[in-house]
Amino acid sequence: MITHYIKNHLAGLLCCGIAAAMVGCQDLLETESSRQNIEPEITAKTDSVFYSFGILQAMQQLADQYVFQGEMRGDLVQTTLYTDNNLRQLANFSATTACKYDSAYVYYRVINNCNYYIAHRDTTLYTGSTNVVMPEYIGVKAIRAWAYLQLGRNYERVPFFTEPLTKISQIDNNQFPELDLDGLVAALAPDLEQYSGRRTPDYGVNDVGAPNWENTQKRMVTSKCFVPVDVVLGDMYLETGNYHLAATHYVTYLTRVAGKTSSDFLATMTSRRQGGGRFSGGQADEDDLPDSNTFSDPNNGPLSSSWSSIFRNAISDEVITYIPMAVNRQNGAITELPLTFGFNYYATAEENAEQGLREPYIDQIQLLPSETLNTLSDSTEYYYYFDNKSADLYDSISISKAGDMRLRNSLYQALREDTTTLWIDKYKYANVVLYRTSTVLLHLAEAFNRLDMPDAAFAILKDGISPNLVEPRPSGGYYCLYITDATRQKLQTTYPLLSPENGVLFPVIDAFGIHCHGAGKGASDYPGVSAANKPGGTNYHAGSSPYQLDRMAGLKMKELADVYGITVGTTRQDTINAVEDLICDEYALELAFEGNRFYDLCRLARHKNQAALYGGNFGSLWLARKLAYKNPVKDLTDPKNWYLPFK
Repeated sequence: MITHYIKNHLAGLLCCGIAAAMVGCQDLLETESSRQNIEPEITAKTDSVFYSFGILQAMQQLADQYVFQGEMRGDLVQTTLYTDNNLRQLANFSATTACKYDSAYVYYRVINNCNYYIAHRDTTLYTGSTNVVMPEYIGVKAIRAWAYLQLGRNYERVPFFTEPLTKISQIDNNQFPELDLDGLVAALAPDLEQYSGRRTPDYGVNDVGAPNWENTQKRMVTSKCFVPVDVVLGDMYLETGNYHLAATHYVTYLTRVAGKTSSDFLATMTSRRQGGGRFSGGQADEDDLPDSNTFSDPNNGPLSSSWSSIFRNAISDEVITYIPMAVNRQNGAITELPLTFGFNYYATAEENAEQGLREPYIDQIQLLPSETLNTLSDSTEYYYYFDNKSADLYDSISISKAGDMRLRNSLYQALREDTTTLWIDKYKYANVVLYRTSTVLLHLAEAFNRLDMPDAAFAILKDGISPNLVEPRPSGGYYCLYITDATRQKLQTTYPLLSPENGVLFPVIDAFGIHCHGAGKGASDYPGVSAANKPGGTNYHAGSSPYQLDRMAGLKMKELADVYGITVGTTRQDTINAVEDLICDEYALELAFEGNRFYDLCRLARHKNQAALYGGNFGSLWLARKLAYKNPVKDLTDPKNWYLPFK
């Protein structure tokens, strides 16, 4: 099967896409596809940039498939009258090898580009005492590992090779092994470990033109076109259940690679958070709360310009890795994602004028938020208080039925023929985001939870990472009441996010949890911040936000018992399973439509099966129940049916 597969795709795999690629003022990743690179060029200090851009161009070719494979098989989107049949097949698990979006080749194209680069790149080139090659070399190895990880997620077993395929004889004379996820991680992770803590390359920020519907220049942030090695290592270990190594690498990324990236993002979100949970006036008037129709906060203005701006130009520190697509068909690889969600990104000025549109939203929307996501978003509690400057300011946090604001912030609505129409706007600017800071933090929460640290996992949702979690009170005890002594110690040693050296990377003043991105005042309330970034002052309040670990875990336990008909106890393992489901909900609210969902569900289901708390197949039943509304043609209680046919 392996030889047959590779021979069928030989023309594309033999050094495919290793043609020179350059970024110009008007071209994103324009490539002379008829030209083949001459091997000596890759030994120069600078010319290898053409090879790495060739790899990034190959990443553009898989962008749509990555998102569609991850979202169509999940529970967050629903089809419409206009949905392409290939997408319908993914959605109901009937896809065959004829499906347009089932192609292992697009990943192998990236892999063979990477193999060629790795085999031929001279890594001993220096300018002074600086090795000018290693950031790029590490970035290419990380991209190759990421591509293999996607293959392992989508196909049960896949051909594995690390040599560049340039001749027929290489295929005829070799028996490439078929590896599953565990095998792929075992084959790739040991080599990547030596690069832990290292950064990937940065070729600067380039203006690459403006789309026809907007005058604003699109910018390509080259440093964000590579996957940090610790992020991909963390994901590889998380997929295979090695939670300790997963958490170790996420912590390494946040403290040694991102530096202050995470806290810079939190500072940005402090002024942008969805409603913030704070309102002036002193009277609990429900009309002043964020409204699900207007999507606005009376104190901070419209929400549509805040959280969703992350996806515009990827300049925000929140974006770690993305695939920028061309601004028009003449300038390079384009994407179908905006059009699928009802936004004609590539419409000409003439087409817009004909429809009388300032922005090219169309009626032929192929994908909408699912009822599952709508229900989750609408039923999420929104926490708020009124700033009346009184001493009990932080002891009067209330619950509103306004719901979570992030889905609202991902949508554009308009009145069309007396019907309110909604468009998903995450792809409005033709950027495909692979990783955000929130992705890494949520993955870290998942790992912490399975490491018997559900309190640390919940802290990422509730309060964020800051010294508040571990800081003692001068009068005795600790400021954070729900973190245990064992977890407090691990956060400073085993997983040293909050060691004395690293704690300064996460300023107290910027701290709040991911759930606060959309649910208002869920965080605890801590004292002011001294110059040394230590909690201080006399205005500390324990905080009475209803968003508390015991309460939320208890509500989730009841939901699991009611929905799945299982007996849920009060053990530590019951709490861990409940917190895992809270994280699953947070994945949906924070990362919907970004290509992660099906992989998140499968990974959590596998780990629930392995834990066997409610039976060895509970995870499979849990996943099948979540996807039952799609009327899948396959029995999803069988993990073998989670994979696509290999093509």
